[in-house]
Amino acid sequence: MSLGTVNRVLLALLGLVLLAAGVSVLTASGPFEGRDEPLLAPHGPVWPAPWWAVLAALGVCVLLALWWLLSQLRRPRLAAVLVDTGDGAFAVLRGRALEEAVEADVQEAVEGVARCRVTLCGRRGAPTLRVALELEPHAVPADALAALAGPVLGRARTSAALPALPAEARLHVTPRRARRVT
Repeated sequence: MSLGTVNRVLLALLGLVLLAAGVSVLTASGPFEGRDEPLLAPHGPVWPAPWWAVLAALGVCVLLALWWLLSQLRRPRLAAVLVDTGDGAFAVLRGRALEEAVEADVQEAVEGVARCRVTLCGRRGAPTLRVALELEPHAVPADALAALAGPVLGRARTSAALPALPAEARLHVTPRRARRVT
């Protein structure tokens, strides 16, 4: 399950809890007799009888909120990739080294790239790449994508001895700046 899905589910659950709390406050306050009467009149004890259950539920809510916060702050970057050496052992390739190599290869091999940003994601045994290309106004996006999908990712896959290296590419064309007329 992706982080966006978890965020939507938590937001929906929070909305349902707040809706249930509002309905329970409105129904527990007794009959509403007019606009001059307060909504929550002090009829009796505000604290419910099973107070330990309320405290346990609040504790669970705090723990879930902390887990959600930590998952939001987690870095999406993969620190290392396991490379099969062919003799039954594995070597560790730094993720940042692979990112820098792909960035340099894109700058060299793909024509019309102004900037390139590569992020290695996924698991150590099955990494994926996120490539953000900023293209010059004269660049052809289809050619840049074909050059990225073909030779650049092929070299990265063979150099890291990976059976597959899926990639997600986002292309952005820099706007052409207007010339000053004097």
